[in-house]
Amino acid sequence: MEVQKTKIVKGFEHINYTPLTYKENEMLKRSLDYFNWLNKRRTVREFSQKTVSKKIIENIILSASTAPSGAHKQPWTFCAISNSKLKSKIRKAAELEEKLAYEVKMSRQWKEDLAPIGTDMFKPFIEQAPWIIVAFKRIYEIDDKGKRYNNYYVNESLGIACGMMISAIHNAGLVTLTHTPNPMNFLTEILNRPANERAFILFPVGYANEDVYVPNLKRKELEDVSCFFE
Repeated sequence: MEVQKTKIVKGFEHINYTPLTYKENEMLKRSLDYFNWLNKRRTVREFSQKTVSKKIIENIILSASTAPSGAHKQPWTFCAISNSKLKSKIRKAAELEEKLAYEVKMSRQWKEDLAPIGTDMFKPFIEQAPWIIVAFKRIYEIDDKGKRYNNYYVNESLGIACGMMISAIHNAGLVTLTHTPNPMNFLTEILNRPANERAFILFPVGYANEDVYVPNLKRKELEDVSCFFE
C-alpha cells in the first residue's frame, strides 16, 4: 500500500497531490465531450412521480460539497426534503411570494423576458418532484459557547457549489431547475434553520415527466461570452 507523502507548510500539514494528466489530443476530446454532454442539460419544470433513492441525493450533495470555498469554510447547508406535507407547505408559501412578485414587484420588461420560458406564479413542481434540495448559505459559524466566526466569499462559494450540484444532477440522469422566490425567509421558518443560515436556491430534483417539452432556447455563441487576450 502506497503511503501518501506529506509536508508541513507554514505550520500546517499538506498532502502530496498528483493531478490527472492527459495528452493534448485526449484533453481536446474530453473537453469537447464534456461540453456536448453538458449542453444537453435543460431546465425542466414537469416532474415524474417516480421515486429517487436517498443515496443518489446524498451523492449529489457530496459532489456539490467538493466545491472550493473561501478559506475552506464550506459555508453551506443542503436541506433535502421528500416529505410530502413539508413540500406542500413550501409550495404554498412560495406561491404567495410569487403572486406578489408577478402582480406587484416585477416590471413589464421582466415579464416579457420570461414569456418565452412560460413561467408564472404557480409552482406545482415543488410538490411533483420526489425531492427538493434547498441550498442555505451560512453567513457565519457559531461555536458551542455562542461565539461567532466569519465565513468568507459566501455567495461566491455557494454559487460554485450550486453549479456543481446542477452538473451532478445531470450526471445522475435526473433533472432540476433553479427556483429563487424573493424573499425566501419562509424556507428558514418552515425548515427551522438556525439564525446563521439564509436560503439561497431551491432545487426540485427528479425524473422528467414523460413527453416533456422545454423552450427551444439558444445559448450564446463563444464570441458572445468570451474575450481572449493572446
